Amino acid sequence: MTERAIDFAFARVPSVDRALRLKLLDAYMELDAYPDTRPTLTGLKARGARIAILSNGSPNMLGAAVQSAGIAGLCEALLSVDTVRMYKPRPEAYELVTSRFGIKPQDAVFVSSNRWDIMGAARFGFRPAWINRSEMPDEYKNQPSLPILRDLSALLSLKI
Repeated sequence: MTERAIDFAFARVPSVDRALRLKLLDAYMELDAYPDTRPTLTGLKARGARIAILSNGSPNMLGAAVQSAGIAGLCEALLSVDTVRMYKPRPEAYELVTSRFGIKPQDAVFVSSNRWDIMGAARFGFRPAWINRSEMPDEYKNQPSLPILRDLSALLSLKI
């Protein structure tokens, strides 16, 4: 999906040097985490939380990203939609979490900075928390209210 998005952007702006394509794709393998990520995940794990990442990214990209961000040891599972061949917000994608952990949707807190992903997770039955670092307007105002957090560290003060 990332490759398609980059190719679309190049097609829309043909003046951009196509030699950047590989560099842009490689950058996804070296993503860093926000400074609050490691301390928050460590705190949640100390409380007994089971931590997983559910991504529309490929297993290779996801594995490389968590290694690069230094959070691989904090994650119990890295779940890629590649196994169901459907992207979030399809319910089959969110079902990867419930199947992997043997839980009901309401037993999981789903955290994302993508509001569309939060909407899909809430519809699936997860308890959502939207990380809205840049205070973007809510594009789904007609949906039920949900916790809107400024950063991940706010999770430590939620009852989850």
